[in-house]
Amino acid sequence: MPETRPRRVSSQRFLPAVKFIAVALCATAFLLPGAQAAKKEKTAATKTSTAKKAAGPVPGEVKRSAKAPREAVAAKRGSKADRSEKVVRGGRNVVASIRQKNGKTVVAVQRRSVVRVETPARQSFGQLAGLHGTDDVLDLKSSVALVIDQDTHEVLFSKNDHAVLPIASLTKLMTGLLISEAHLPNDELITITQDDVDTEKGSRSRLTVGTTLSRGELLHLALMSSENRAAHALGRTYPGGLATFVSIMNAKAKMLGMKDTRYVEPTGLSSRNQSSAQDLALLVNAAYSDATVRSLSTSPEYQVEVGNRVLQFNTTNRLVKSPDWEIGVQKTGYISEAGQCLVMQAKVAGRKLIMVFLDSAGKFSRIADAERVRRWVEATHASTGSPAASRSNAAAYQVAG
Repeated sequence: MPETRPRRVSSQRFLPAVKFIAVALCATAFLLPGAQAAKKEKTAATKTSTAKKAAGPVPGEVKRSAKAPREAVAAKRGSKADRSEKVVRGGRNVVASIRQKNGKTVVAVQRRSVVRVETPARQSFGQLAGLHGTDDVLDLKSSVALVIDQDTHEVLFSKNDHAVLPIASLTKLMTGLLISEAHLPNDELITITQDDVDTEKGSRSRLTVGTTLSRGELLHLALMSSENRAAHALGRTYPGGLATFVSIMNAKAKMLGMKDTRYVEPTGLSSRNQSSAQDLALLVNAAYSDATVRSLSTSPEYQVEVGNRVLQFNTTNRLVKSPDWEIGVQKTGYISEAGQCLVMQAKVAGRKLIMVFLDSAGKFSRIADAERVRRWVEATHASTGSPAASRSNAAAYQVAG
């Protein structure tokens, strides 16, 4: 019986299988890290997208196009210089981001919407007291008004004329009258100091600290353009100082019969400077008797030299320049507590009238009220040429001075 030999199996039969397994193992080893990295990238992108949605839009963010994944990947894999981003603010409400993308500069601008909350206007003393609810035949915007004939003392119109209110820069009419009556040297030089700077209302002035002008120039600016630092400097340099000047202001008011009037400083910036329409009519009458006050208060404009500059100042009362008005003396005033104020002596329809308007609502309303009164007087109270006849209808109102 023939001997049975073992059968040899050639290794060539298993070579393809071995190669396949080797290739599979190599492919797995090569692709697995990439797959894991892609998974991590996808997870990170999901987290970033969620965070952006929660935080809202980012200023200057440039949106990636879904149709250009290659460009997005290229931008992501760019250099550090390409990934740098700068944020520039173009104002309170504008933000711009600047960055490099694919070698190009990309600028994204975002405007932020701003919600403005308006603060209610501060009410004047007259409004708080309910004086603006008083009706009158002329429908004036001033809560207090008084019109009297300067010669006959006849009251032509009155509205809350006993009310005591802040008078703002009408105060300067008393300041100017006292400076004029003191006959101090008008050419004496006075320097504006830090003491003259308004700490009451924080108002501005073109007369900077260190400015030197003559007393006459300061008086002109105080009466014509209501310059606060000028008025304060006049009171500060009065013989005896500011405290003495204020005491003289109150003494003068008492002498004129101004029973409802009180002054605490010479500018009117303080709401504690208060008076009534009746008292102010007495002051206007006294101021009209002073030629200097008449001239300076009705001056339309004035120039002063400050160092190497020439400053132009103008009147605060536009009626001074109006051909329809013949004004003998005037003064305006305003602080929030007092509203818009105006006092004048003017000739209307042949009669010399004293007009007082206090606590008027609106920037131009005091002027409009004066115009209403002028037209009303021209239509109904023209001079008859008989002072005796006018006095027969006059109210019991005596103007001192």
